[in-house]
Amino acid sequence: MRKLGLEDLDVSGKRVLLRVDFNVPQNEDGTVRDDTRIRGALRSIEYIREHNGKLVLMSHLGRPKDPAKAETDDERAAIETANAKLKLDPVAHRLRELIGGTVIKADAVVGAKVEATVEALQPGDILLLENTRFHPGETRNSPELAAALAKLGDVYVSDAFGAIHRAHASTEGIAHHFKQRAAGFLLAAEIEYFDKILNDPERPLAAILGGAKVSDKIGAIVNLLELVDLLIIGGGMCFTFWKAQGHSIGDSLVDEEGIDTARAIVAKAQEKGVELLLPVDAVVADRFAADAATKVVGLGAIEPGWMGLDIGPETVERFCEALRRAKTVVWNGPLGVFEMAPFEAGTRAIGELLAEGDMLSVVGGGDTVAAIAKFGLADKMSHVSTGGGASLEMLEGRELPGLAVLTDAP
Repeated sequence: MRKLGLEDLDVSGKRVLLRVDFNVPQNEDGTVRDDTRIRGALRSIEYIREHNGKLVLMSHLGRPKDPAKAETDDERAAIETANAKLKLDPVAHRLRELIGGTVIKADAVVGAKVEATVEALQPGDILLLENTRFHPGETRNSPELAAALAKLGDVYVSDAFGAIHRAHASTEGIAHHFKQRAAGFLLAAEIEYFDKILNDPERPLAAILGGAKVSDKIGAIVNLLELVDLLIIGGGMCFTFWKAQGHSIGDSLVDEEGIDTARAIVAKAQEKGVELLLPVDAVVADRFAADAATKVVGLGAIEPGWMGLDIGPETVERFCEALRRAKTVVWNGPLGVFEMAPFEAGTRAIGELLAEGDMLSVVGGGDTVAAIAKFGLADKMSHVSTGGGASLEMLEGRELPGLAVLTDAP
């Protein structure tokens, strides 16, 4: 099995195809709202530049549609207008600001003009290709696109943890064309932390899972029940567990298809000797709004017309007490509707506990990361994962195509 480190590669004078994850949140005017993922790739970018590599960056942004599939001229025009907002020009602009230098932005993913631009690159130069998903071959892992991309480089490096769970042309297909391929520093760090959790955690090991639907987290829960000492369930999906146990949940979110699964999870936790903690109270509201009427109610006391939007204060106390005993904690999914001030207390309290504690803390999932960023806690965590779907699939124990290809024999 090949080493994964960027430092093991000779990049001097070579064209380095670096797959990054610049799929960043944007403002209404298209500017970058959150540059966390761009900053995450800077260490690899600067290392390659410092070692005289010629950088060709690849990334996707959003989910552009293929205009060729439009059935009418109006539909085609609408798709093209929407896709225009997913060009990587604002990302290139933000990268220029961060590195304090020039970033060349291509107007295409592959082609003769792109090849000519790459040919003219000098050591230390950076070229950012256009949104890889503008090419219809990207998401279907087209061998033709993978080969065309491979022509642009001598070395392949993946630093796109947020995309390695997809077998796409720029994340999986392309790597087969290179004997020299490796993980960048960001991806290597992600691998290190998740490997620690999954294979060699300091115990007690605790997992916190939030979010809306039980069915979205089934794989992670089942796998984690084989690994953890403590499993905490919060967020919207806790009400599915409440309903599965016969408690009233009013108008709270419920995953009807997940009710039987919730019962099975409770039974499995008992069988495995895993401590499973569910909320015992909740902050409820008469409507989904920041200015709604609110109150705290106990287990099973949510009345019709009311919905649970955060864990309650007794639950916060119970969760925190249990987490203080943990040596390793992995967290995926907020515990309430943290975007609204009346329902942020549960998520904030857990975040502050992890930030202040001496346990190893790994936080993943886009909403969770957004929450700790909102509360100014991101820098106080041991590791903040840059991949929502990828981190969840790691917790599920699944093989990630874009990672597996880096360790396969050429």
